[in-house]
Amino acid sequence: MITETFSSGTRTLRYTRQGAGPPIILIHGLSGSGRWWRFNAPALAASHEVLTLELLGGVGVQEAARLIGAWMEQLDLPPCAVLGHSMGGQIALYVAAASPQRVSRLILACASGLLHAAWWKVALNLPRAGFSGRPRFMPVVLRDSLRTGLPNLYRSARDLLRDDVEALLPTIQVPTLVIWGSRDPLVPPHLGQLLAQRLPNARYTEIAHAGHVVMVDQPAAFNRAVIGFLAQPLAGEA
Repeated sequence: MITETFSSGTRTLRYTRQGAGPPIILIHGLSGSGRWWRFNAPALAASHEVLTLELLGGVGVQEAARLIGAWMEQLDLPPCAVLGHSMGGQIALYVAAASPQRVSRLILACASGLLHAAWWKVALNLPRAGFSGRPRFMPVVLRDSLRTGLPNLYRSARDLLRDDVEALLPTIQVPTLVIWGSRDPLVPPHLGQLLAQRLPNARYTEIAHAGHVVMVDQPAAFNRAVIGFLAQPLAGEA
């Protein structure tokens, strides 16, 4: 596995590369890290080159999308699948809208973007979101939150809740899988269904017995859904 960094202006991201095949980019959510994909990246790397991102510091949604777009351009990546969780899904929508030629598919896992709530309510629900499926994952949530820092968490949470993706959705034409945990306490499943309805080329699937961190709570079911979606031919393919 190769770990590298990329900087643009004052912002930096770290990324790892593993596997070979069509590229897929993994974008974590608020207070997250690349460790949130540890049950998924190895399965995806069996058939894809997996690029796992870590956004360093309290970066806003559109700022993160611009940073990722600059990184994709710098690496001159071919069209990629982009998988984003929570705030990472919201970021992925902006990446797809700004660089449609570089995005082949979208996977939006419990994505924010249609969530309208006070930032402090979101902050209070973060621990419950981490505990909802695998309690042993909670130390990872806490360590990553401490590493990010309360001021950065506040700025990022405020930014994502102020950001409105409604006008963006009709412009995103790439095939999209909207995948949700049936027990998500942070971004309820009805928002996932609404998101899928408002995207022109999306389908919705729900993972039973999973909360907000769906890819950790039920990794086998999550991986099957994502790999199955990635295996489907795109328009113009065989």
